[in-house]
Amino acid sequence: MEDKIDQIAIASDHAGFEFKEYIKLNISKLGYNVKDFGTFSSDRVDYPDLIHPLASAVNSGIVKMGIILCGSGNGVAMVANKYKGVRAAVCWNEEITKLARLHNNANILALPARFITESLAFELVKIFLTTGFEGGRHELRVAKIQNLI
Repeated sequence: MEDKIDQIAIASDHAGFEFKEYIKLNISKLGYNVKDFGTFSSDRVDYPDLIHPLASAVNSGIVKMGIILCGSGNGVAMVANKYKGVRAAVCWNEEITKLARLHNNANILALPARFITESLAFELVKIFLTTGFEGGRHELRVAKIQNLI
């Protein structure tokens, strides 16, 4: 069983800013501490500038899990997955989100703000934060993702 996660990193570009603020407010109400890596307005930004610091923090263990958002979820996931210890998963429904944790031990949730609702985004966040890694047959596969074997 994994340790309880109490601090969550979050970042978005301008397309995900409103969702980020909504998620941040609501996960704080659930008792999580949120480390916000930006953006802090809906002004246009380049997502790599915000995602690199968050992914680095997850990679180094400063925070255990992160939530990242952009229009499609793809760009932010591509940046985050450049880090060896990061497994960012683009999720858009409950089953994909649950499997990202159960089978892939994803530690960053990438959300497509232009393709889901705020309420669905928050439901996916709750699933992501409360679903543990199944381990077993999946452990070897996850190790291979990081070239640990």
